[in-house]
Amino acid sequence: MTGVPAKTFGSSAPRSVAVVRMLRGLGDMLCLVPALRALRAALPKAGITLIGLPWAKEFVARFGHYVDELVESPGYPGIPEAAARIDRLPRFFAAMQERRFDLALQMHGNGTVTNPFTVLLGARLNAGFFVPGQFCPDRDRFLPYEENEPEVIRHLRLLALLGISPVGENLEFPLYKEDRRALAVLPETRNLWPRTYVCVHPGSSGRGRRWPAERFALLADAISDLGMPVVLTGNTSEAGLTRQVARAMKARPIDCSGRTTLGAIGVLLSNAMLLVSNDTGISHLAAALQVPSVVIFTDSEADRWAPLDRDLHRVVAADFPAGEAALKSPAGRPKSDVEKALAAAKELLRRQRHETDREPLRSKVLLRHDGGSAGN
Repeated sequence: MTGVPAKTFGSSAPRSVAVVRMLRGLGDMLCLVPALRALRAALPKAGITLIGLPWAKEFVARFGHYVDELVESPGYPGIPEAAARIDRLPRFFAAMQERRFDLALQMHGNGTVTNPFTVLLGARLNAGFFVPGQFCPDRDRFLPYEENEPEVIRHLRLLALLGISPVGENLEFPLYKEDRRALAVLPETRNLWPRTYVCVHPGSSGRGRRWPAERFALLADAISDLGMPVVLTGNTSEAGLTRQVARAMKARPIDCSGRTTLGAIGVLLSNAMLLVSNDTGISHLAAALQVPSVVIFTDSEADRWAPLDRDLHRVVAADFPAGEAALKSPAGRPKSDVEKALAAAKELLRRQRHETDREPLRSKVLLRHDGGSAGN
């Protein structure tokens, strides 16, 4: 037996669960981890299937202790993350209905589009979110969607409605030896010591959420002036952006963009003293690895997506002041976003340096060594 009340699911606890989350961002999936952890703890013998996009194969492989398999969705009309392959939908839904899931959890948005998708899976019970006044599949197991609710809390609240208790609100990202080996092939990282450098990630999945490159360059130079090497990170599509930041800097950063796997980025970040980034997936990765961060928010929803631990992670609202005067504001003028970000970075770095000074020297291992501090 599990700890789930019988009244929640009827005569027996679910033996098969479908989780609908067809989002394409790493952060979108990492914010679901606390709910998956609680679900697995409550239903340890259940088969848990993620219905998502093809890229989520890597997520499921890394989180196999919470999710048993990925079923790739063919998309659905109205879901912008992937073009709907209409010709595949009838066969897809027929296959899902044959599986007779005991429970389908709609954990993708407010349900306007995804509730019909979830119902078409044919599960015995459905649960999720709905917009008041719109289609609600089950008044007992669907919650009104709250726009500004933290994404982590939202899904834990849904599970609580079903009688499933949380097992912490913290994110996770397990690291493995192959991740360390993937980072070790980059010669630039071989002389980096844990807790001696800062990662700066100027990219994001949406251009509207990108702080200007020149702002990142100003901030990165100010951090370099503190004696901290700067490591630029990004995926292949962001390599041009990191080069732009590097060219705008006076200091010489280490640019790893476009040459790292997700796991390698995790190892690199886990050994960093600080991350500075936009509101994007790597900020959630820093939260999962408990690496302090300064997160710049432009047009995204800080209440929904900012890290929950505001002591370890600082949120800065972008205002895009002009010129290098951003770091030389006259007395009486409100601080610019660059100044606010630098002040937050300095505070977090001071704290980290104090804690690092108290660590035994044997903990400082070069990143190229397989037994490094990543994942401790």
